Amino acid sequence: MTTPAPLRNLAPDEFAPETTYLNTSSYGLAPRRTVEAVKALAERNATGRDPNPGSYETVEQARAAFGRLLGVPMQRVAIGASVSAHVAVVAAALAPGSEVLLPEGEFASLVTPFSVRDDLKVRYVGLESLAEEIRPETALVAWSGVQSADGRVADDTAIRQAAAAHGARTLLDMSQSAGWLPTSAGLYDYTVTGGYKYLLGPRGTSFLTVSEQAQEYTLPLQAGWLAAEDTWASNYGPVSRFASTARRFDTSAAFLCYVGAVESLALVESVGVAAIHAHNVALADLFREGVAALGHTPVPSPGSAVVAVPGLGEQAQELAAAGVMVSARAGNLRASFHLYNGAGDVERVLEVLGGGR
Repeated sequence: MTTPAPLRNLAPDEFAPETTYLNTSSYGLAPRRTVEAVKALAERNATGRDPNPGSYETVEQARAAFGRLLGVPMQRVAIGASVSAHVAVVAAALAPGSEVLLPEGEFASLVTPFSVRDDLKVRYVGLESLAEEIRPETALVAWSGVQSADGRVADDTAIRQAAAAHGARTLLDMSQSAGWLPTSAGLYDYTVTGGYKYLLGPRGTSFLTVSEQAQEYTLPLQAGWLAAEDTWASNYGPVSRFASTARRFDTSAAFLCYVGAVESLALVESVGVAAIHAHNVALADLFREGVAALGHTPVPSPGSAVVAVPGLGEQAQELAAAGVMVSARAGNLRASFHLYNGAGDVERVLEVLGGGR
């Protein structure tokens, strides 16, 4: 039987996994082009012949590519190394006494920068209730578009509309969705994204988008010389004039990471988020059907590329021993699908779960 083309590896020239890899929600596999670019820069860095160990032009290319993928101009994109550092800047922009609304069970990197501030009122509610729980006193609502623990897809439209009705700011974490779920970052005050999952970049790449209005009241607390309007005139002493764009929120870029990110983002762009979305969801749906046929009930997550099966988390190690890579999260077995997966991967994980080897 011939596997339908949409359920094959969408980039076979770039990926040849040595396992049945269903763990992109932890980290994405590096494309060949990304590995080659990082190796080449690392080798050049060893020679001592380059005046700088990388290129700021590369950082700008990554910034622009991320903006194109998420539908915002590059002037709204800041770069960094971690989501939690970006969230900390957002948290610091809130006045004392502000209420922050968060989903129960949300990932720690999104929650903790708010919880450590004793002068904020942090309130947790169920993800499904997030929109209706926004109140006039809510200053900010923050959530992941796709939940890390179980793959549920939030109703971003309802949350955004409720926030607008009450004057609340919005912060969307796209770490589990950017690269496969079509989304416009321009619809939110802030977005944060880890670049090493579905965007396939090296760990150490992350992105913050900030609306023009939010740029006016958000302080560049982590700023160094690269946040200056004229960077090379701002090497010494405090920065006197910050960049007029979201670049003011940059942290110093890890060049090895960002030279790889340029290649990874180019691959995602070339395949297309819409095509990746259809592919990933079709595989996830196939897995849901197979798991149900084995007598298990996955967490309801229609339209998600991430499938969580309660009570099977302990089988993650057994699956790994059989060459099937998944995650155990909050007691769930979590399988996540991306462009390098195919129907054969679904067949293999179901075979092992069903007692085959």
